[in-house]
Amino acid sequence: MKQGYYHLLAIAVVVVWGLTYISTKVLIQHGLHPHEIFFYRFLVAYAGIWLIAPRRLLANSWKEEGLLALAGFFGGSLYFYTENTALGMTQASNVAFLLCTAPLLTAFLSAACYKEVRLGIRLLAGSVLALCGVGLIVFGGKEGLKVSPWGDLLTLSAAFSWACYSLVIRRLSHYPVSFITRKVFFYGLVTILPLFAIFPFRGNVGILSQPTVWMNLLFLALVASLVCFVAWNVALKKIGVMHTSNYIYLSPLVTLGASMLILGEGLTFTSAVGAACILCGVYWAEKKSGA
Repeated sequence: MKQGYYHLLAIAVVVVWGLTYISTKVLIQHGLHPHEIFFYRFLVAYAGIWLIAPRRLLANSWKEEGLLALAGFFGGSLYFYTENTALGMTQASNVAFLLCTAPLLTAFLSAACYKEVRLGIRLLAGSVLALCGVGLIVFGGKEGLKVSPWGDLLTLSAAFSWACYSLVIRRLSHYPVSFITRKVFFYGLVTILPLFAIFPFRGNVGILSQPTVWMNLLFLALVASLVCFVAWNVALKKIGVMHTSNYIYLSPLVTLGASMLILGEGLTFTSAVGAACILCGVYWAEKKSGA
């Protein structure tokens, strides 16, 4: 039952992260740039996590401090900047689909980096079935995949970056989750700073004073970052990298449900089949896959 709690925790995080596209899109429409959204988001989250994180400043060794810096880079600045930038260069459907390759990339990287990790038939078959389901939901009833080389490449880079983040976190599982998450926020902020040399920092006082803007930023910072990163890292630590990563396939279901409830959109036959494929694929992969 206790393990089941951590699975539910991972699902809850995916539900919240599935809604962040809306907030990010709103902020971009109000004039904030992708790197500015990330900077404000992680800055507030970093300030907030000091209330719960251990007061220690450094890891046990410089090697592990370097791993924490990599975690902040892969799971913070690189992931969010490439994802948000891609949204302005390619179809949102392309981004949603390609980001769902992260669990498969995580599985392959885990097998390549850790000898004890084996890719079972159930894991691979379940992952492929779930990915097919994602494709049915994302592209069903639409014109289909329109290739936008740079945007799609950026999205795949984001998926690969998240896979790398998951593997780095695995190497740091002996640290308290709150300490790891605080470091991820810190190094995410540090590694995004060079972009401000290319795209100078703007005051954005007028933009930030708008209720719609700061409310969405607070949601991204306190809920989607502070709470969800801690919860996700707990799940990674307790049930393993591949078990946790497989729940990313559920993200399109959140978008599908939100469009039905909020926008009043109907459920097409293709989307229903896709949803069934995702649920069956995740169940199959989770049933006996190891991490």
